[in-house]
Amino acid sequence: QVQLVESGGGLVQPGGSLRLSCAASGISVSRSRMSWYRQAPGKQREWVATITSGSYTNYVDSVKGRFTISRDNAKNTVYLQMNSLKPEDTAVYYCQAPAYWGQGTQVTVSS
Repeated sequence: QVQLVESGGGLVQPGGSLRLSCAASGISVSRSRMSWYRQAPGKQREWVATITSGSYTNYVDSVKGRFTISRDNAKNTVYLQMNSLKPEDTAVYYCQAPAYWGQGTQVTVSS
């Protein structure tokens, strides 16, 4: 049974940082294409970042230079380091492996 459990969300001021974690079980993050998505209120879910089994990373233009996706194979965990956060980054962030989703973690950027 595959489980993806996100954590690390919260309330942060504009310009601040957060690191989201996605702890996986039943699937190897080192051998899977892992992604982060987000969904803001009233909007469709949006792809944010991907890391492949070969460690290739890719980002949506709006977060390039601010967000970094990475993984710890020993902990079977994927991370999303988010710096220079903006109010428009406010959303529920979801971890995704092929055919599987986590439950999401809320990120709110507000002064």
